[in-house]
Amino acid sequence: MFDLILRRARLTDERQVDIALQKGKIAAIGDSLQGEAKSERDLAGRCYVSAGWIDSHVHCYPKSPIYHDEPDAIGVASGVTTVIDAGSTGADHIDDFYAITRAASTQVYALINIARTGIVTQNELADMQQIDGDAVQQAVERLPDFIVGLKARMSSSVVGENGIQPLIKAKAIQKQAGDLPLMVHIGNNPPDLAEIADRLSAGDIITHCFNGKPNRVLTPQGQLKASVQNAIARGVKMDVGHGSASFSFEVARVAIAQGILPDTISSDIYCRNRLNGPVHSLAHVMSKFFSVGMTLQQVIDCVTWKAADGLRLAGKGRLAVGFDADLTLFSVTDAPRLFVDSEGEQVVGEKHLTPLAAVVAGEWFLTEEGKANVFDL
Repeated sequence: MFDLILRRARLTDERQVDIALQKGKIAAIGDSLQGEAKSERDLAGRCYVSAGWIDSHVHCYPKSPIYHDEPDAIGVASGVTTVIDAGSTGADHIDDFYAITRAASTQVYALINIARTGIVTQNELADMQQIDGDAVQQAVERLPDFIVGLKARMSSSVVGENGIQPLIKAKAIQKQAGDLPLMVHIGNNPPDLAEIADRLSAGDIITHCFNGKPNRVLTPQGQLKASVQNAIARGVKMDVGHGSASFSFEVARVAIAQGILPDTISSDIYCRNRLNGPVHSLAHVMSKFFSVGMTLQQVIDCVTWKAADGLRLAGKGRLAVGFDADLTLFSVTDAPRLFVDSEGEQVVGEKHLTPLAAVVAGEWFLTEEGKANVFDL
């Protein structure tokens, strides 16, 4: 007997299917599924259903003095089933962070900062003594199901006088820690983007890929820089990481028009940019990409299977039998909405996404919008 059958769930390709969940997994998908279930819910095609949304760059260590939030405030409350904290903690605090996340309904993973302290100041990589490969390796060994990668912030305000040296150290630590994915934050130079991109290898992730700073991925003529083009050809991934200061409509528009699409759309959310903008939520960030040339399917792919594959999250990211019963229910509204990027550019979008519910391992969590829509779940 199934735990639940969702009837007439609307997929992003506009097909309607039944989805059966059992013991926290997707047990069956098809037309007019047969079999008994403890409960059934008929969506009647009223909303879309996708694999659970994954936000691959957030900051949700509640004790962080700079970038902090509560996992469920940026997770299930916003239709997001899985979040990956991007370097808020290093080896000194990762165990405490792990313990805190066990009480969350949202599934939380972490990229461990190569600096022991994590982000307790804006310049955690200005002191090379803070970078401890043995401590990172030991943390990964203690928490192999929690730590899914490494994080290094490679902008001038973070590295101080150390230039490219923290990244060289990060790549060595990566090998020491079992070749986990390395997410590298790009911002103001030095170091120059070319120095960073040339040292990245397949599976590494450039985050803030559409930032509008001088050290951006585009040349002044609007072409993709050769170093970034070469990195992408080697298998380096491009992550949005919107944040308070790292997303430009102009850069995204020009890049996407050339076929340079992000691999993952992430928010870089924390309490301040959630409450005051310009981030607000992952859905809000996703909606901005309709205005720069991406389709619904492309946007959803960037927060489902591409996010799962990029961070090697087994069992997540796909609506398929045997995968985790993580789902996001959402609507697409065709109506004008004002969006603002990190540079202050305002764009009136023609449509936007509204998350209605998150399902995590078969457990339901209605968003405020879902409750307002009188969703009987």
